[in-house]
Amino acid sequence: MTAAGRPAAAGVVTEAELLERVRADRAAGRTIAFANGCFDVLHVGHARYLAGAAALADRLVVAVNDDASVAALKGPGRPVQAAADRAELVAGFAAVDYVVVFADATAGRLLALVEPDVHCKGPDYTVDTVPERDVVRAYGGRTVIVGAGKTHSTRDLVTRIRTAPDQAR
Repeated sequence: MTAAGRPAAAGVVTEAELLERVRADRAAGRTIAFANGCFDVLHVGHARYLAGAAALADRLVVAVNDDASVAALKGPGRPVQAAADRAELVAGFAAVDYVVVFADATAGRLLALVEPDVHCKGPDYTVDTVPERDVVRAYGGRTVIVGAGKTHSTRDLVTRIRTAPDQAR
């Protein structure tokens, strides 16, 4: 355990390692929150989302979409960064305990395996529009919307970067 209360081996883990660590956390009486997303170009909305999710449990698991699922969800030109890089960046947040990369279209399968106490989604959803809500309900978990209002978007940020005039001379 570190001085900040995070597990000493926090960071990017495999699915098998994640399940092992969550089992140990549960055996120690800790609660688990779960957040997921693409995290392609990090912005303040992501930071607020992760901080809000972490506040709801003792441990925060973040599932990061792999490159193929980001391309399918977001379209041409995405992801901007490789999954391993995105996962490492997310793991750098103090609020995050474990990061796992997943290949599925939604996090439903992973949620069913981990069974976190709370599944957190950002403010671009309502509890009724979260794709995995039925999976979470089925095992007795709860779904919570966290983060500030939807005023930040990776799509908008990428568009601004790509269309900005070239300042190099």
